[in-house]
Amino acid sequence: MQPSVRPPFLLRKLLRKLTWIIPQKEKIIYLTFDDGPIPEVTPFVLDLLTKYKAKATFFCVGNNVRKNPEVYANVKEAGHSIGNHTYNHTNGFKTSVELYLDDVAEAEKFIQTGLFRPPHGRIKLKALRNLRLRFKIIMWDVLSGDYSALFTGEQVAANVINNTRPGSIIVFHDSLKAFDRLKIALPKVLEHFTIQGYRFEAITPDLLQYARK
Repeated sequence: MQPSVRPPFLLRKLLRKLTWIIPQKEKIIYLTFDDGPIPEVTPFVLDLLTKYKAKATFFCVGNNVRKNPEVYANVKEAGHSIGNHTYNHTNGFKTSVELYLDDVAEAEKFIQTGLFRPPHGRIKLKALRNLRLRFKIIMWDVLSGDYSALFTGEQVAANVINNTRPGSIIVFHDSLKAFDRLKIALPKVLEHFTIQGYRFEAITPDLLQYARK
């Protein structure tokens, strides 16, 4: 069964205090990349973003930052935003709240940011309440599906192109698992929305102060 491109309506209602979309009257969208930095993938993404004068937000895994500090530095130097994606890409449903929060704290030793995204979108409510005290929790409006072998690269591009609207937060992955599809889909997405007159901007805590909930 192919992953759902849009988050379930009931989940968005239940977790309505999280950021799923950043309402916009202008043609602005928010590309996000989870699970990096990965030296075989992230530089490809950075080069494409530079080509299209696009800014994005990278939700980084702490252990990958530890292993690949130069790639991480390149992301920051290019002017992109950074988010915490735990230290071990931890599944919040399969981990105790205490261990989950410890994992996030371990990632904070390597990633200084006010943004957080739970891996797989899975997090227990108690952990969520704790993390909201110091993070803006960023979810998504459009899940590209690049991580799933059930999609082709062309289908991943279509998922994004057909479901994106002004203010959409779009999830890609700068991971080895996603790369075969990402390298096909991302250029198509950037080209399509550039032609349509869209801007690609990074998510920042300051930006979210002005977003309608």
